[in-house]
Amino acid sequence: MVYIDKEDLDELEFPQLLAEISPFAYSPKTREKILQLRPMEIDEAELSLKKTSEYLSSFESSNAIPFDEYEDIESELKVMLIENYRLENSAFIKIKTITEQIGKLQKFFPTMPETFPTLMEDVSVLEFRKEIIEKVDKVFNRFGEVKNEASPALKGIRTEIQHAKKAIQENFNRALTTYGQSDFLDDIRETIIDDQRVLAVKSGFKKRVPGRTLGISKTGSITYIQPDSVVKHYFKLRENEEEEKKEIDKVLRKLTAELAEFQPQLWRYQIYIFDLDLTRAKAKFAELINGVLPKINRHKTLRLKDAFHPLLWLRNKEENKTIHPQTLALTEHNRIICISGPNAGGKSITLKTVGLLQLMIQTGILVPVHPKSEMFFFEKIMTDIGDNQSIENHLSTYSSRLKKMSGIIREADADTLLLIDEFGTGSDPELGGALAESFMEFFYDKKSFAIITTHYTNIKLVIEQLPNAQNAAMLFNEETLEPMYKLEVGQAGSSFTFEVAEKNKIPRFIIHSAKKKVEHDIVNLDKTIVKLQQEKFEVEKLKSDLAERKESVEDKRDNLQKLNDQLQQKLFNFQKLYEEEHRKLQFGNKIETFIESYTKGKSRKDVVKDFVKLLEQEKFRKLGADKDESKRLQVVKRKITQQLKKEEVIEKIAETNERLEEKRKSDRAVWMKIGQRVRITGSTSVGTIEKISRNKVIVNYGTFKTTIDADELERI
Repeated sequence: MVYIDKEDLDELEFPQLLAEISPFAYSPKTREKILQLRPMEIDEAELSLKKTSEYLSSFESSNAIPFDEYEDIESELKVMLIENYRLENSAFIKIKTITEQIGKLQKFFPTMPETFPTLMEDVSVLEFRKEIIEKVDKVFNRFGEVKNEASPALKGIRTEIQHAKKAIQENFNRALTTYGQSDFLDDIRETIIDDQRVLAVKSGFKKRVPGRTLGISKTGSITYIQPDSVVKHYFKLRENEEEEKKEIDKVLRKLTAELAEFQPQLWRYQIYIFDLDLTRAKAKFAELINGVLPKINRHKTLRLKDAFHPLLWLRNKEENKTIHPQTLALTEHNRIICISGPNAGGKSITLKTVGLLQLMIQTGILVPVHPKSEMFFFEKIMTDIGDNQSIENHLSTYSSRLKKMSGIIREADADTLLLIDEFGTGSDPELGGALAESFMEFFYDKKSFAIITTHYTNIKLVIEQLPNAQNAAMLFNEETLEPMYKLEVGQAGSSFTFEVAEKNKIPRFIIHSAKKKVEHDIVNLDKTIVKLQQEKFEVEKLKSDLAERKESVEDKRDNLQKLNDQLQQKLFNFQKLYEEEHRKLQFGNKIETFIESYTKGKSRKDVVKDFVKLLEQEKFRKLGADKDESKRLQVVKRKITQQLKKEEVIEKIAETNERLEEKRKSDRAVWMKIGQRVRITGSTSVGTIEKISRNKVIVNYGTFKTTIDADELERI
């Protein structure tokens, strides 16, 4: 069972968050239900989160869920089982509309089972009864009026009503003409009294016009008379209209009884519609704050990446201010984080961010974090944030905080998340620090999870000695003493007490006097913390520079290797050319020798014999060379074949990539629209499309805008 006290919910501004979600609901009853939401068990919350996430995806694509505003039928369902009860006309239309809504949703979700698996399963268990719609349609037309065909008797009565109206019209017009010609009528000739046409007879001629007197003018000069020829038809009309009311009442009582048979299904329809309305409201709020569904762990691992405080994000967005996300982790091996650093650096907001996001996820509300974040569920979330002084009970701040701490100590266990701001403050620093140290050790032994903030040096030192706890600091720029609003886990923060005082123009002789009064070791520790913080910043910067240089060196090494391979190939080609030219030169010299011998008188036979011998040698060398060349060519052929195969594969890959790119372009044409949440491929920063111009898109990241090619974006 999840336990969270109302006071803790208020400290984390949970009611304010629900008040932001509530207006997105269609029904007033759903809005009220949202305001009463509380954290739930993990299975129930996870189901709600999945449904909300699926509904959210429909806003980011063209797959709009066919769910519109509706009127609930809860009150009608409560009375329709009463014997011989008759529902109002509008109630039947509401019942039909909700039933039609169920039918549409049952047809819609199965068309995209991969996109809406949970929502599809939710609606598929409902028993859709088409007869409800048919029965209502049999009685009512599309304007919500009872049809003539609702019953044979009603059709006959309405036929008689039409006849009576026609007879009244004809007889009145005839009387109007007759008495008008006799100059019995006043200039206005006729008027309407009690929805009846009457003749405006001059009072002096009223006895000349037989009929029913319905009134006299204020001056008495005009008498309003319904002619005798109309009276009998009028009474017949009234009689028929009464019969019509009775027959309609009879028809609707019968229809109420028929629909009452479907009351169990209609109850389930209504419950489902209320729940879908709630899911939609959560999804609309998630769209507003860039909420996502992180990984939900059953083991105790929480890793928040780029986590935003949703209410602060909304406020800062309205005021066009920057909000800084936080990244931290809580695991069984790192249960406690102690945040230190100067005031106004964002410590309290970090606590509230973690607490509020935890309440949201446990209430089935998507959270504004990086999609790769992970969260798990706590059975208790207990807070002590801000000034809890109770004027009513005349308690001091410290007494009030001790009372709150007493309650926390009684309840804290391994399934508890503690969020405590200014841990141990309010009393004598030395004594309060010792008490806070004992509290810390107690929570640690209880295996509770906690995020605390403190200025006490002894608490920072205790945290350093505990293997499953970590110090953290809200970073400040040491030179400007401006907050950086960034949480750095793994080091304690300095309070910059003297530095801030000096910046605020406190006289130096007072600051030096104060330093002398403080224990030497504490001042040295504070200085050491400042130095370590600066050094860590420099190390991170150096690490980033080295990574860039390493990448640059690797690129240069690859280029040099390619150049070396090219030079080696050229050298090999020059060597072959030299050997070939040298062989040809030797062969030419031998031919010159034959010519010279023949010129000097050597016999032709001997010259030919020597030349044939040379030819045989060349032939043998050539065959051997050809054999070697053949082997070499076979190797080359094999390599070329392999290369061709590679090129075929490359071509196929290129062809596939080209098809994929075409598909991406067609898909992009569908989802690329103003308001779509996107990010640059390979990036984690999410923005919203503000303007599209051909292939260029302006993306709004909240704090800045950028223009980028559409093909470099992917939707979230």
